[in-house]
Amino acid sequence: MFGIQNRRDLTMELQSQIPILRPSIHARRANIVVKFQDLYGFTVEGNVDDVNVLNEVREKVRNQGRVWWALEASKGANWYLQPEILLIGDGIALKTSLKISTLTNAITLKRLIRKGIPPVLRPKVWFSLSGAAKKKSTVPESYYSDLTKAVDGKVTPATRQIDHDLPRTFPGHPWLDTPEGHAALRRVLVGYSFRDSDVGYCQGLNYVAALLLLVMKTEEDAFWMLAVLLENVLVRDCYTTNLSGCHVEQRVFKDLLAQKCPRIATHLEEMGFDVSLVATEWFLCLFSKSFPSETTLRVWDVLFFEGAKVLFHAALAIFKMNENELLMTHQVGDVINILQKTSHQLFDPDELLTVAFEKIGSMTTNTISKQRKKQEPAVMAELDQRLRRLNSLKERGKST
Repeated sequence: MFGIQNRRDLTMELQSQIPILRPSIHARRANIVVKFQDLYGFTVEGNVDDVNVLNEVREKVRNQGRVWWALEASKGANWYLQPEILLIGDGIALKTSLKISTLTNAITLKRLIRKGIPPVLRPKVWFSLSGAAKKKSTVPESYYSDLTKAVDGKVTPATRQIDHDLPRTFPGHPWLDTPEGHAALRRVLVGYSFRDSDVGYCQGLNYVAALLLLVMKTEEDAFWMLAVLLENVLVRDCYTTNLSGCHVEQRVFKDLLAQKCPRIATHLEEMGFDVSLVATEWFLCLFSKSFPSETTLRVWDVLFFEGAKVLFHAALAIFKMNENELLMTHQVGDVINILQKTSHQLFDPDELLTVAFEKIGSMTTNTISKQRKKQEPAVMAELDQRLRRLNSLKERGKST
């Protein structure tokens, strides 16, 4: 893993030094489609306008990196990793005895994270602020190594599904779609399936874990990021067998869409469009299958600091950005095409996050938690009814 990791780091470093793409005047006139790899090795396909956007985003990333380094120079190395800055509820909870300087740092950090964490700092910042470092510190240092050795060779329904999904996880990626990449991803997913048997493995986690592997410096750190994500950041039961938590999130999202984008919600309801047709994958894969990689990771920057509410902000923003076009649709397929096209071409993370936080309006974690509690009884009743129908059909099948 470490040899492969070094090779991957070198590749990413070289990619970051690739000169800015400058399409020729002929390319502009022809509006041809161009392909190239982004910082994380994914093939990007777009027209000349998309290339220009990506060049602007690359420059923004450089500038944001300069801001972080300047703050490190003035405030001290790792100033953002103070133990007093805690991830609770809406992002930042502060002890009443803290100094003004700590409060200032906390506010500065929240703003910085919303503008994006530089790729080189992401592993360290995520690992600390998400709670993964703390979680890892509660077990022996050899925990992950011992776990992977203990489960090696064991076969369960989860491991069989994982093996089935490995080649379908970001096919064509220069590292993930290799024997080494598959092996690393398998160890992370299988290891976690034994750590939490209630979750085991759920399709969607393969994409999440794969992207964590690309961002974090080590396979073990990716495992702990997955653990803190499922155990602390996201709502419980999102990935359990009956996906009850995911069903709750979909109902909450539908209510929020009606509140934040009432015209869209009314139009889609009259059309008979169920938002879960697109939003289920967004929430299960945390946008990793839908957004370009840097846009996904910008959402995750906020996710690991402020919590799962950012998923609702981002999902609502996609609808809001397409409001006029969606209001003109008459077919369910047209709605899906509009939303999928927009999400796949969101090369500028700031375009999404500006809408998500400035046009959608405030949503507190407490408010979302209350809506979840409100929806849980109906979801559990519906799942129970489905289970009874399924059991009834099985009994009929046996008697015939």
